[in-house]
Amino acid sequence: MERILAWAVHVFTALGAVLGAWALLAIDRGEWRGALLLLFAALLVDSADGALARAARVSQVLPNFDGRRLDDMVDYLNYVVVPAVFLVAAGYLPHWGWAAVPILASAYGFGHAEAKTDDHFFLGFPSYWNVVAFYAWALDVPPWFCTLAVVVLAIGVFVPFKYIYPSHLTRLRGTTVAIGAVSSVGSITLLIDPALGRSLYLDYVSMLFPAWYLLLSFALGGLQRSPR
Repeated sequence: MERILAWAVHVFTALGAVLGAWALLAIDRGEWRGALLLLFAALLVDSADGALARAARVSQVLPNFDGRRLDDMVDYLNYVVVPAVFLVAAGYLPHWGWAAVPILASAYGFGHAEAKTDDHFFLGFPSYWNVVAFYAWALDVPPWFCTLAVVVLAIGVFVPFKYIYPSHLTRLRGTTVAIGAVSSVGSITLLIDPALGRSLYLDYVSMLFPAWYLLLSFALGGLQRSPR
């Protein structure tokens, strides 16, 4: 039974890749809201699979299967590749060549041995390109602004700034979860009914969590300084 539960967790993680492939098909059909909803569903899977893996003790039960590697592969698809394709296909980046910027920068970020620090921070911009894609759509930013944001954030992958790792947060965890829940409700409502969402200013309400995330990263993380 332990092995069955452990494999079930790995299958659950891999379902994130299925959602990413489904999102690519939605992008091909020009279904922008559908693609973003699928990326949101993949984000929920990624948020839950770590806790499930710890509860099922997958690393002890299945020591020959690397769940972290699987998780990284799924994350690279859903956090980097699919959002980059979305930004170009939806017209927020002016040329397909710009998709290489986040894809190559995040290839370094995912491959870097110290991308996650020992004290549970992300080192460098943690490749949340799915969030960038959502706000490009939600705020309907012009291509020049989106391109500038993508370039700046891609450079941020290489800057040793420590961003919080929400699932490992110990301080202000309750506040972070509450703000994340409010922002998520606003985002989902906006995706389901854009007219209603914008009339209630949910596009701005949904920005509460990114703002809080950056504020908390500055307060608890900041630039990593090398020891003397």
